[in-house]
Amino acid sequence: MEQKTAVQATNQFDGYPQQPHGGKLVDRVLRGKEREEAMERAKQLPMIMVDLEAVITLEMIATGVLSPNEGFMNEEDYKSVLYNGRLKNGVIWPVPLSFAPIGNRNKEVVASLNVGDEVALADETKEPVAILKIEDLFAYNKEERASQLFGTTDRSHPGVDSIFRRMGDVALGGPISLLRRVDWGPFEKIRLEPKDTWRIFYEEKKFRSVGGFITGANPLHRGHEYIHKNALETIDGLLIQPLVEMAKREYTRNEFRMLAYRSVLETYYPKDLTTLAPLRVTYIFAGPRETVLHALIMKNFGCTHALIGRDHAGVGDFYDKYASHSIFDEFTPEELGIDVRLYHEVFYCTRCSNHATEKTCFHDDRFRLRISGTGIREMLRHGIMPPKEIVRPESSRIAMQGIQPKGIDENQESISPVGKTVKSMFPFYLEATRLGGTYRREKLTPEELTVRDLESAAMDARLNADRIYNDIYEEYTYVGDTDRDMQRQWISEARDAMRRQQQMVVEDLEEKVKQAPESASDEFLYQDRQESQRELDVARNILQDIPPALHPEDLKERVWNPLPYKRYRGDDNE
Repeated sequence: MEQKTAVQATNQFDGYPQQPHGGKLVDRVLRGKEREEAMERAKQLPMIMVDLEAVITLEMIATGVLSPNEGFMNEEDYKSVLYNGRLKNGVIWPVPLSFAPIGNRNKEVVASLNVGDEVALADETKEPVAILKIEDLFAYNKEERASQLFGTTDRSHPGVDSIFRRMGDVALGGPISLLRRVDWGPFEKIRLEPKDTWRIFYEEKKFRSVGGFITGANPLHRGHEYIHKNALETIDGLLIQPLVEMAKREYTRNEFRMLAYRSVLETYYPKDLTTLAPLRVTYIFAGPRETVLHALIMKNFGCTHALIGRDHAGVGDFYDKYASHSIFDEFTPEELGIDVRLYHEVFYCTRCSNHATEKTCFHDDRFRLRISGTGIREMLRHGIMPPKEIVRPESSRIAMQGIQPKGIDENQESISPVGKTVKSMFPFYLEATRLGGTYRREKLTPEELTVRDLESAAMDARLNADRIYNDIYEEYTYVGDTDRDMQRQWISEARDAMRRQQQMVVEDLEEKVKQAPESASDEFLYQDRQESQRELDVARNILQDIPPALHPEDLKERVWNPLPYKRYRGDDNE
């Protein structure tokens, strides 16, 4: 059967500032009579049972998210992608798109298939979801796949583990036709497919540029917001796509992450410029390769720019934190077809009083609050809302309800050691006596920290993150304001009082020195003149150390004008 709507018409995108990857937006969704006929035929075909991950992949292919792919890869494309990161025709594609069914019953069905056959793919309800037209059947080496795709064969890598645990031995290649979509539950009402976003961006809103941002496990935090708003200074619109299919349990549940996003966006983001849409893509755990995939997915949703942060799609310590940046050096901007904007780690500097990166702030860790996704989740598990400089309370309050697992164990520990959480969020605590404070005589180690240290560090940040720069500002304005009505009178009064009181101390000690003997008759009870003089010298130094109060009469000399104001206003008659 030849599908009538294999791709969106190429000329549909003429005049748009972007084009789908590979030049076509795939549409393999059957509709109307064509779908009804295919559904009946599917019930007569050999049937392979597929899991939710495969169903999601089928939807992504059919709706154009993975354009230009129209199905699962044949062996030639598979190997080209695995070794070169490109389809056999040279188009960039970073990860193999494979279908290798697992299970004894499926294995029997696969053994009965030949090139040219059709096979129905059914979900757990045993109802057909799609039809696959077989163009290739091939065996593949799992260790080779793991080594090339992930750079390791270590089973502790979740992607490697998935290959050996969830993939069969024979891959089926060929185009698919989608018979029915899965309802996205609470996300259905805000679900957007590529055909929707192209229309919204370029027909309804008339944008000329859109920045895409794909995010995974974490609720919306201030690092995300920094990237988003930085981009909106030069880009017309923003598409934010939280992933809503996670493979690890210790994340924030999808519905709560989306609600956290919605709560922040409705209060702090420009509504006409920001689009929020869930992205139902399963994690591949391919690190930097997955970052390239996300950039191409953004492109297929119509984005002209891909916004990539530090350690995008990171997997523990398997990849360098900036491998997601350096991988783009392997491609030219022209062949990627999307402007990739790379952002360094974002933190909050209490000395600068703003969010920054290493490129824009040189202050050390004593002044920094770091933004760690894992650290945020761990704080939520401990029942502590992170400082507002790390996560807005509108986000963390909702995310805390969806964190999994919740709470701590009998040893007051969560998933990560509490010391690791403190180090990742509050680096000042290990080396300074307080946020922005003096250095400790001996640094603390993460291993010795307890939940009480996490509480102390978090409380210090809550109370003092905005105080540091405020105090600095107050010091500058006290000296700088010539209009003394702007200043706190009690500060001047306190300084005057201190100086007056210390002057009193000096005067009394001066009298004491005059009367002190050259030597004391009892050194435990009386002072000699030398010791009395030392006390007087210290008192005089303290008097000098007390900052003077500033009064209006002290500042008159700061204000003068050589000419009357009428002359400055252009009146030369005086």
